[in-house]
Amino acid sequence: MSATTCLYDQVLSLLRQYSHRRDLRHLKALAWMVTALVCSGRLSLPEWESYVPSRACQAQSTERRWQRFMSNRRVRVKSLYVPLVLAAIHQWQGRRLYLALDTTVLWNRYCMIHLSVTCCGRAVPLLWRVLEHPSATVSTERYLPLLRLAHRLLQPYPDVMVLADRGFANHDLLAWLSQSRWHYCLRLPSDVVVHGPPVIP
Repeated sequence: MSATTCLYDQVLSLLRQYSHRRDLRHLKALAWMVTALVCSGRLSLPEWESYVPSRACQAQSTERRWQRFMSNRRVRVKSLYVPLVLAAIHQWQGRRLYLALDTTVLWNRYCMIHLSVTCCGRAVPLLWRVLEHPSATVSTERYLPLLRLAHRLLQPYPDVMVLADRGFANHDLLAWLSQSRWHYCLRLPSDVVVHGPPVIP
């Protein structure tokens, strides 16, 4: 058995254990894509061909296989991915969990809102949403659904800290964070005046 096939078997076993699937073929295609990505170290479909056994005679046939997977509407990315992240952080239930809330603008047209688990200086995406929006600043109602879903998924973690920058500093978010009993740390400009709750005489 080749090293590639051995890695594929391990990835497929992990996916079958934790991921919710509609079709086993989806998991098999994903397992080969992950295997080729790890072995090649590149985000390039043509680079993956040599790491995947196939009866196809042309390289384009293998590439079309990946493209069909990525455009298949029956494939629910979050149902495959999120259980893997939750399994990876399962042992952290007794420690503080740090979540980073951030946005990324792509091609000055799309804005990706992502909520990530921070670990060893890295941010591992947990949930995300893509909007057709040319700015990195988005309204609270666009990302509160992500936080609400994360709150349900992370019920076993009583100590959660949300990290965010100045683009998320608003009353609606602070009110939700206070109600959720999550801790938070927002990076604000030095000239921002922070008011506490009103004092009732």
